[in-house]
Amino acid sequence: MFERKGSIEVGRRRLLRGTAVFAAGFAVAAALVGATGAPAWSASLAEIKQRGYMTVATEDDFRPFEFMKDGKPTGFDNELLEKLRKVSPVEIRQEMIPWTGLLAGVSTGKYDLALTAALMTKERQQSLDFTMPIAEATDYYMKRKGDKKIQTIKDLSGRPMGVQAGSAMLAQLPQLEDMLAKLGGKMGQVIQYTSYPEAYQDLAIGRTDYVVNTVINLQTVVQEKPNVFELGQPVSEKTYIGWAVKKGNTDLVDFLNKFLAQERENGEMSALQKKWFGQSFDDMPTSWEAKS
Repeated sequence: MFERKGSIEVGRRRLLRGTAVFAAGFAVAAALVGATGAPAWSASLAEIKQRGYMTVATEDDFRPFEFMKDGKPTGFDNELLEKLRKVSPVEIRQEMIPWTGLLAGVSTGKYDLALTAALMTKERQQSLDFTMPIAEATDYYMKRKGDKKIQTIKDLSGRPMGVQAGSAMLAQLPQLEDMLAKLGGKMGQVIQYTSYPEAYQDLAIGRTDYVVNTVINLQTVVQEKPNVFELGQPVSEKTYIGWAVKKGNTDLVDFLNKFLAQERENGEMSALQKKWFGQSFDDMPTSWEAKS
């Protein structure tokens, strides 16, 4: 995952941080196993109704999807969550946690649902089931505003870049590596960060030359700091994001898909996408099988 044919180098300055992130994720899973060694299991929809509440986890700082403002959770996913509460047959209990604990918490049964912007990847679909897409999430690169050294993807060759440790964007970097190889270039140093705000900060001060993230997230950063950053080109195949539940929890996925389909039909999904992303994705598929 960290290297492919020896061409992707990991920055030592951030490697320890990346290791800590992965360790935290494994620690979550280990803690959920418990003293008996028996894993926890997420509840089916029938069990959730019998229990009387659903546990959902959202990220604590991932603009524009989920973040805090004036002491309250807001963002695209949190607005959808409030709409889901209105149609849910049970109480919804929300926990806001760092990204590293979200998917691990669902796969081990601590949470019923990761109500977050989880990129649908082939690896993740082996242990998780996803709802229909809630937005497109193709990877792009972002550079410093006015950096004339980078005009096209070919110009990324050999340059240091930033990405969040443990993210799907990190796992998809081989696609960019292949693009560069076809253009006669190669990947430069890949520096991993515990959070994207750190990566953006290093890009701004010139420690890296570009950052890879989803187009939605990077557009938000560019809109907030148009004099600092500039959006580049796509560096991955088209892909999508959705909410995640434990593999095999089909009844819960069906319930969530019914809700999301209604939000598409009544125009609320499109309106929220325009509000938070600056554009809508009206041609999204109703399901998505990742290729990588």
